[in-house]
Amino acid sequence: MPGLQYNINAILKAFFPDREVRVIADGEPVHDPKLLELPVFMRCVNGMVLLTYFDSEISSGLSDPKYVDRTVPLTHLYDLLCELTGRTLPWGDLTGVRPTKLAMTGLRAGADDKEILDYMQGYHHVSEEKAMLALDIARRESQILSGIDHKNGYSLYIDIPFCPTTCLYCSFTSYSYAAWRDRIDEYLGALFREIDYAAEEISRIPDTVYIGGGTPTSLEAEQLEKLLKYVTDRIDVKKAMEFTCEAGRPDSITREKLEIMKRYGVTRISVNPQTMQQKTLDIIGRRTNPEQVRAAFGLARETGFDNINMDIILGLPGEGEEEVGDTLRQIEDMGPDALTVHSLAVKRASGLREHLDEIGIEALKNTDETMRLAAGSADRMGMKPYYLYRQKNMSGNFENTGYSIPGREGIYNILIMEEVQSIVALGAGAISKRVDYPETGNNMASEEDEYSENERTAVNITRCENPKDIDNYISRIDELILRKKKLYSQ
Repeated sequence: MPGLQYNINAILKAFFPDREVRVIADGEPVHDPKLLELPVFMRCVNGMVLLTYFDSEISSGLSDPKYVDRTVPLTHLYDLLCELTGRTLPWGDLTGVRPTKLAMTGLRAGADDKEILDYMQGYHHVSEEKAMLALDIARRESQILSGIDHKNGYSLYIDIPFCPTTCLYCSFTSYSYAAWRDRIDEYLGALFREIDYAAEEISRIPDTVYIGGGTPTSLEAEQLEKLLKYVTDRIDVKKAMEFTCEAGRPDSITREKLEIMKRYGVTRISVNPQTMQQKTLDIIGRRTNPEQVRAAFGLARETGFDNINMDIILGLPGEGEEEVGDTLRQIEDMGPDALTVHSLAVKRASGLREHLDEIGIEALKNTDETMRLAAGSADRMGMKPYYLYRQKNMSGNFENTGYSIPGREGIYNILIMEEVQSIVALGAGAISKRVDYPETGNNMASEEDEYSENERTAVNITRCENPKDIDNYISRIDELILRKKKLYSQ
């Protein structure tokens, strides 16, 4: 039932993004007075759903709020919500973070394009545009994965959970570098213990290596070099297909740091503007400016990097088609090798939500047109979509899409999003995954995932999480290493 509740709650939130909703499972008390304070709530009983919602139109002028009850089979819930709201969702009733898994599963089963599209559009109500996008990406991912022994290999992820400042929209594990400046070496010491474990216990060469965060380049140059030297001394990353280090914040990028990354074999980096509109950057608390983005990108090219990704966010407060179009034009002038387009996800209790309420600016919802603007810009730069994922509370119920020039795809992104390869993840907040295929004979039970049952592939996935709290991570490092040994020795 928890998985069902999650899926139903996600659908309700997508249709009623500005209302508080609750899903009541079998056995929960129904006559809770607090429920009448909610605009939308639903009870699930034996395959049926009872939807109770506040109708603002018929309540207008009435002293007591008017609620409406509708009961339908669970399979008709999406149709009912479309009827009540007068709108559809671009991804239909799919609630998981990996909608491309449906198309990928169909391709592996030998289904043709029509069968896959009919299933996505007919059974899951996915729009034609999104179904075609999912199939296109699945085909591209399949082609890339065909050249990788992902079933028997692994990828290495290393987390540096520090940033110059924390942007208000950020949901990743991130701590102020200034606040931790005097303890960075202590963190690196614990991280090096985990790197030793990976070097000594896992004999294979990783297919990809990804250093993320946070902002790895928030480290001082000598600290960054210390990290990269330790990684490359202990693990043969030169034979990896890809070695990524997120530079991310342009205010953290210097020529010296870029030269260090190049010297130690980093092949792919990110220079992330998020937007090229200074007014928006100020609103979201990202203490950078467009000039820093252009300067950092130019330095990266001068240093010899030929695989540079840029991230942008659509749905930022105060931005419409004009602002997004201007940001995209400036990015096209720089000419990155990849563009990752994110749809803003604003949680009700987030720092950004509170900040917007304080200054009286309403968070915009992403639109079909801004998504198309981004897709068109990527196309003009010679890029194709190569991976896709979704998040909770995503603006407009859209998706995050990665575009790249052919041959410049972020391979790690595909491996982790499609969950087809084991990930050994090191550092505070990092989540390791072991992926076992049935033919290997491993009988580990698959855990409950966030995506719905029909999106699963025939693999067993087990996870091992490091604590997000840095003090906790450092103090428990021996225990965390033992947990990884147990995970990968089964």
